[in-house]
Amino acid sequence: MNTDAMKQAAARAALDYTLSRGGGGVVGVGSGSTANHFIDALAAVKGKVDGAVASSEASAERLRGHGIPVVALNQAGELPVYVDGADEATRHLHLIKGGGGALTREKIVAAASKVFVCIADRGKLVGRLGNFPLAVEVIPMAQSLVARELVKLGGLPQLRDGFTTDNGNIILDVRNLDLSEPAKMESAIDHIAGVVASGLFARRPADVLMLGGEGGVETLVLG
Repeated sequence: MNTDAMKQAAARAALDYTLSRGGGGVVGVGSGSTANHFIDALAAVKGKVDGAVASSEASAERLRGHGIPVVALNQAGELPVYVDGADEATRHLHLIKGGGGALTREKIVAAASKVFVCIADRGKLVGRLGNFPLAVEVIPMAQSLVARELVKLGGLPQLRDGFTTDNGNIILDVRNLDLSEPAKMESAIDHIAGVVASGLFARRPADVLMLGGEGGVETLVLG
């Protein structure tokens, strides 16, 4: 089974989970290649949901292309389920997200959801976060300030060239951070003036992690 097939298997499992929880209302949908598989699977049963809240403009466009109504989060209120991928995940269900640059909206939709289901291929599971660079969304005027503060935290920040988030901001990709205590590092980064959000999902981790692999889908549940 190739990586794409593993992602598809995890997406189908997440759809079954969503529908089993009475997900016939408005569901939250993430961004990126794995989330796209979930959107495509959702299209086959779109009559069973009222619509979706998208965490990026790209996901909103894909949903509309399938004829799935896109609902603004302010109108939807609390969501029963949010399904999204990750760049790295641990068995504690801590995540690194943001490879696609939609981390802030993803974090907002996750916070507004009762259950956050993360889907990924088995290769995304790691013993400790940090091999994948951590995305930090920054207000442009604060780029240098934030970079200096990230260096003080032990990081090596680099501007993501030619990229602007859906919110009109920039991304600093940070390597070399010690993420042995991810919730602590998430708080430290969030307190830097000019930071919008980081791609660490530790203070609000996933509730369910579904990993597609050669032997099927492994499901991990928080707690």
